[in-house]
Amino acid sequence: MNSLRIMHIEMGRHMYGGALQVLYLMRGLDKEGYHNVLACTKESAIAKSASEFGKIYELPVLGEADPRHLLWFLKIIRKERPHIVHVHSRRGADLWGGVAARLTNTKAIITRRVDNPEIPLLARTKYSLFEKVITISEGIKRILLLEGIPSEKIVCIHSAVDVEKYSGPCNRSWFCREFSIPPDHKTVGMIAQFIPRKGHRYLVEIIPEILALYHKVHFIFFGKGPLREHIERLCIDKGIRNNVVFPGFRDDLHRILPCLDILVHPATMEGLGVSLLEGSAAGIPIVAFSAGGIPEVVIQNKNGFLVTPGDTEHLAHAIIDILKDPSLARRLGASGNKLVREFFSIDRMASSYMEIYIALSS
Repeated sequence: MNSLRIMHIEMGRHMYGGALQVLYLMRGLDKEGYHNVLACTKESAIAKSASEFGKIYELPVLGEADPRHLLWFLKIIRKERPHIVHVHSRRGADLWGGVAARLTNTKAIITRRVDNPEIPLLARTKYSLFEKVITISEGIKRILLLEGIPSEKIVCIHSAVDVEKYSGPCNRSWFCREFSIPPDHKTVGMIAQFIPRKGHRYLVEIIPEILALYHKVHFIFFGKGPLREHIERLCIDKGIRNNVVFPGFRDDLHRILPCLDILVHPATMEGLGVSLLEGSAAGIPIVAFSAGGIPEVVIQNKNGFLVTPGDTEHLAHAIIDILKDPSLARRLGASGNKLVREFFSIDRMASSYMEIYIALSS
């Protein structure tokens, strides 16, 4: 057992993406005797969920550039005296958290979860505040190297998934009632914020082609974001709205995913893709663009198919190939579950972080 005290900083308001990974990590660390302290946004989802795994400090909702972040972080560090400050969130925390650690002479690391490039000079300046920069994919690591971050400073630790949570059976009758889907229809799902880089438009573009061959298919777009209304209008314009469902953000994906037939992720930029891990844990095949860290989660012809970003022709073919071949779908799904159990477990991720904490604190 280890008595190291780790202060986590995660300012996301909703329980997906980075915040979910922080919860997993705190759970894994707590099991090994670590003392967790979490600085998070007031009334955020993680504030409640993580309370059993550590001490929680809820901060006011502030703008990213607001220097009051620094004052809050300094106050917590001076009170709790953590061995390591671990910044998980951007939203200004990546700057103010690093500065607070430097001012208190506390060692700090940061986890980088997105693959969008930064201005190299600003990136080098920001990351100089941290002993280590953790990337959740090799794809993100390559971007940091191009920005001039020293290779010895970067460590790749993949995100994790709660495999057992997503490996449950499908309650088909509930699923069909919940989303008004005929029992004999297959379902293709997409889980992503409605923002340009997630690529919703590519899937919408090929839905008419898929329905021309398999009219008993429904498409479910989970999530919310500024482009949702635009995507809905595209579906209306293409005459496919009756076969498309927009249920918004759901916190019960563990019940939903096992009932999908395919998970599609046509993102043109992606750090890793936690929803892809969840889909594989649920045993469903995946079709995705080979962008960012996605090829580290989706292995060609093992748990799904990869398509060159923007190639809608092959995106449609891959989806159709799975729809027409149930044995292929079962093979890909079973292989995906095995893959995440072996390489993307919570214990594996937590153990990798613990190695870094111990090395820095010794």
